[in-house]
Amino acid sequence: MSDQNKEFERKQENKEEAPKLINGAPAAQSFSWKRLLAKKWVFPATYVAAAAIILTLMWVYQNAGMKQLAQDTAGLTGNGSDKTVTETQGPDGAIPVTAPTETMRLPFQDDVAAQAPLAYYDESATPEVKQTAVVQHNNTFSPHVGMDFSRPDNQTFDVVAALSGTVSAVEYNPLVGHLVEISHEGDLVTVYQSLADVVVTKGMEVKQGEIIAKAGRNELEKDEGEHLHFELREAGVPVNPETFLKQQ
Repeated sequence: MSDQNKEFERKQENKEEAPKLINGAPAAQSFSWKRLLAKKWVFPATYVAAAAIILTLMWVYQNAGMKQLAQDTAGLTGNGSDKTVTETQGPDGAIPVTAPTETMRLPFQDDVAAQAPLAYYDESATPEVKQTAVVQHNNTFSPHVGMDFSRPDNQTFDVVAALSGTVSAVEYNPLVGHLVEISHEGDLVTVYQSLADVVVTKGMEVKQGEIIAKAGRNELEKDEGEHLHFELREAGVPVNPETFLKQQ
């Protein structure tokens, strides 16, 4: 056999021994992927990785939704102001402000020349003043916890609300006569005793200066004739009305 024929046969043998290709890739590489997929830990690891990706996407989406909700909520409360959607507006679109607190007035009309013959019993007053602020009934003496008002001519007069509020009691007591209590802001209560011709009922809203009754008589202070007994209580404790009336 010639040398050329031997060389041709040797090249043919080398071609047969070359690795076969699958889709343009060496067969050895295909065998590597098969060996990798045959491992027991491949599928659990793939599942965990996929779950982590899904959870991450859900967290990003949820976080974006919360940011949008916060922006929408901020828009309801105004542009960086302290206003809230619960605030009501007036007819002209303006938001009303809180009305100023009332100053207590005398419990009778301005044209009534009433005086206070019996004052409030003040522990800090002098002994002489304290003696003039004691109520005697039969053989009992008790401190006077209010102010009495009467006219020099001993005539009746209209009694008005010293402050705006809600009528919390309308009663009759054999000792102090007809009485009216009005509750106000700040845990204040005004008490009107020795009344006649009461024109308010429990639960009514009254304005400052509104007529609630007329001055009358009672058994406890019968020597005073036609008069008004006026008390002021703060958190249920009697206080000197004169302290508040001085602010007028």
